[in-house]
Amino acid sequence: MSDEFSKRFFDYVDERKNLYIDRLAEAVAIPSVSSDLENHLVDINTMIAWTKGHIERLGGLTELVTNPAGTENRPLPPILCGSFVSNPHKKTVCVYGHLDVQPAAKDDGWDSNPFILTERDGKLYGRGSTDDKGPALSWLWVVEAHRELGVELPVNIKILYEGMEESGSEGIFEIIQRESAPGKFLNDVDFFCISDNYWLGKNKPCLTYGLRGIAYFQLSVRCCEQDLHSGVLGGTVYEAMTDLIQLMATLVDSSGRILVDGIMDDVKPVTSKEEALYNSIEFDVEEYKEENKIKSVSDKLLHNDKKSLLMARWRYPTLSLHGIEGAFSGSGAKTVIPSRVIGKFSLRLVPDQDPEKIARLVKTHVEQEFAKLGSPNRMELEYFHGAKAWLSSPNHPNYQAAAAAIKTVYGMEPDYTREGGSIPITSTMEDSTGMNVLLLPIGACDDMAHSQNEKYNVKNLMNGIKVLGLYLHELGKIKGPKPSDCRCVPLTLEELSIPGAFMKGFRCKCEI
Repeated sequence: MSDEFSKRFFDYVDERKNLYIDRLAEAVAIPSVSSDLENHLVDINTMIAWTKGHIERLGGLTELVTNPAGTENRPLPPILCGSFVSNPHKKTVCVYGHLDVQPAAKDDGWDSNPFILTERDGKLYGRGSTDDKGPALSWLWVVEAHRELGVELPVNIKILYEGMEESGSEGIFEIIQRESAPGKFLNDVDFFCISDNYWLGKNKPCLTYGLRGIAYFQLSVRCCEQDLHSGVLGGTVYEAMTDLIQLMATLVDSSGRILVDGIMDDVKPVTSKEEALYNSIEFDVEEYKEENKIKSVSDKLLHNDKKSLLMARWRYPTLSLHGIEGAFSGSGAKTVIPSRVIGKFSLRLVPDQDPEKIARLVKTHVEQEFAKLGSPNRMELEYFHGAKAWLSSPNHPNYQAAAAAIKTVYGMEPDYTREGGSIPITSTMEDSTGMNVLLLPIGACDDMAHSQNEKYNVKNLMNGIKVLGLYLHELGKIKGPKPSDCRCVPLTLEELSIPGAFMKGFRCKCEI
C-alpha cells in the first residue's frame, strides 16, 4: 500500500461524507426489529434486500441462504452471503455484521424519531446507526472506493450478514458450521473481522482480543399451589421467598467474591505479557463512574485502580444476581406469601472455564445449601444456556494488520482490550474453521447501543471506512500461503496454551 493510494483513498472518502450519511439514513429508516417478527419480518427482509442490491451493484456475487431455524409457522429472515473474489489464490477475509436492530420508539425517551437519522453536534442519532448498520455497511463503501479509484482489492472479501443477531442469532451457528466444510462458502476464508463492539473510551481506538463466556441459571422454590395470605398463614409454612433469598445469598458476597467451591479452579493465570497490555490502556476510573451513573449513588467501586478494575471486568469470572420472578413487585402494599418464586443469576466465564463443569459445580452447591435449610419445599435449578470464553492473540498477523491501519488513520497505536460480554459467534467461527477472528470496533463507548438516543459519531463513520480500507491492504502484505489450505508444523507448547490454538496447530502455523 503506497502513501499515494492512502491519500487518494482518504480524499475520496472525505468528499463523500454526505453520501454516506444519506445512505445510513436510508438504512436506519428501515425498522428491522428482530424481536417482533410478526410486525417486522418484512422490514428485516427489506433491509437484507437493500444491502444485497448494493453488493450486486458493486459487482459482488450474492446468495440468500435459507435460515435453518425457521419453520412454516415461524419463518425467519435468510442469511446474506456476498463475495468479491478477484483471485482464488489471494488471501480471503470474511466480514460479519448484522442488519437487525433493537426495538425503539420516540416515547421510550428518544429526543428524536429513532428511525429518522438525525444529526446533532457531529453525532448521527438513530436506531441501528452504530449497532450495527453503520459499521456493517462501511465495508460496501470500502469496496466501492476501490472500484471507483481503479484499485484492485488486495484480498478477497466475503460477507456474512444476518437479520436475527438481536434475538439470539437463530440459525447462524448452524450455517457457519455447515459452510465451513470443504468446498463451502467459508472453507477458503483465512481471516475473520467483526465490527460489532465498541471502544473502551471516546477518543482512542482499540482492538478486542477476548470475550467472557456465560452460564445462565434459574433457581425456583415452591411452597404451595397458590399464593397465601400472610396474616392468615404466616408463621405456619416454610416460605418459598425466604428459602430463595437464603440460597441466592450463598452464591456471591457483597464484595463480588464467588462463594461456589471450585469456580476459580480453572481460571487461566495472568502472564506478565498479558498484564503489560493494561499499562498503556487509556481509561479513567472517575469518568467510568460518571458515564455509568454510579457516582451519583456511590463513589466507591470494588476496585479503584485501572488495572484491577479492568481485569475484574474482562479476565476474571463474575456471578451476578439478576432478579426474582413470581414475587410481588407492584406499587403499594400486598401482604402475600408467594407460592413459587424464581431467582435468576448468571456467571461470566473466562479461559479455561467450561460452562458444563460450571453448571455441575453450581448444582452441587445449591443442593448442598438447600439441604442445610431443612426445608420441605420443592427446589429446582435450571441451567438455561452457556458459552465458553473466547481469547485470541494481539500478536496474530490479523490483529497487527488492523493495528497498522489504525496507526495510519489515527496516528496512534490502539489499545488492546477484552470485554466482559459474550459474542458466541466468535468462538463458532474459530472452532468451525480454525481461522483467526478479529474484533475491530469502530464506534465509541458512549454510542448507547440498545438504549435511547443511540448514535454514531460522524468522525467514527468516516475514520472507520478509512481504517477498514487500509486494513485490507495490510492483510494483503502478509506473507506465506493461505492459512485455510496449508498444513504446517505443529505449534509450540506455549502457542498451544492459547485457547482455540490446538485446532489451529494442525491447520496452519504460518498465520501465527
